Amino acid sequence: MAAIAIGACGTTIAHAQGAPTQIVLQGAANVRDLGGYQTYDGATVKSGKIIRSDALGKLTAADVQKLGSLNLQQVIDFRTPAEVQGLGADVLPSGVPGVARAIDDTGMFLKMSQAIGSKDPEVQQQMLGNGAAEQIMAGVYKSFFSADSMAKFGQTVKDLAATKKATLFHCTAGKDRTGWLSYVVLQAVGVPEAVARQDYLLSNQYRAAADAATRQQLQQAGYMQNPDLLIPLQTVSDQYLDVAVQQMQSQFGDLGKYLTKGLGVDPATVLQLRKNLVS
Repeated sequence: MAAIAIGACGTTIAHAQGAPTQIVLQGAANVRDLGGYQTYDGATVKSGKIIRSDALGKLTAADVQKLGSLNLQQVIDFRTPAEVQGLGADVLPSGVPGVARAIDDTGMFLKMSQAIGSKDPEVQQQMLGNGAAEQIMAGVYKSFFSADSMAKFGQTVKDLAATKKATLFHCTAGKDRTGWLSYVVLQAVGVPEAVARQDYLLSNQYRAAADAATRQQLQQAGYMQNPDLLIPLQTVSDQYLDVAVQQMQSQFGDLGKYLTKGLGVDPATVLQLRKNLVS
């Protein structure tokens, strides 16, 4: 049942100039190469270096073949063991190593699964309604600043600085943990904040069809009378991102100090990140 909470489809999204290139897969909805964004000084983020996605456990044979054409060095999975158990391990091309690097979701996946599994409208309203789902999401974004989460985000930034081929990182929906790291990395290499924020918000477009289908399936299967209670958990928002931005500013002052003091990425590695990801 839990697996029905996250959908996937191969809908194609038109992207604006300077936006990332969608990688269309049937078994994942939120996959894109972050190459193409412009930096402050007129440079461009390289294509074929940094790929963000949602879970890769439902890929078709054709999807796996397409991933195999992307020159992947590794695939980093931020999902917790509960998420992997509920949704399935990644299905990867032969020879592409998967790296399990679990970043705590503060139990969001389990809470959502419990609410759905109850089939009780009152329980679901209590767990997710009246702002409760938004509070769950705020907790998720605050948790990015735990020592363990920062260490794992930091290691991923170091991996991106060193990657000779493409590195793909993902969580379950590819929008929160993955969205935050993408937002940070894009700015670290010189992409303006407004553009990095726009990339973060693109998940709503990429995931819209799959998430709507999930809600419809849950209603038709008798799990939820009001599946729209899930929308705050299925989407991203400026409000959620600002929770993390404000935490970063409060704890570290700015992005540069967050990278060095929070994520443990020294200035030389930040410079190498820019050299590696920007042309």
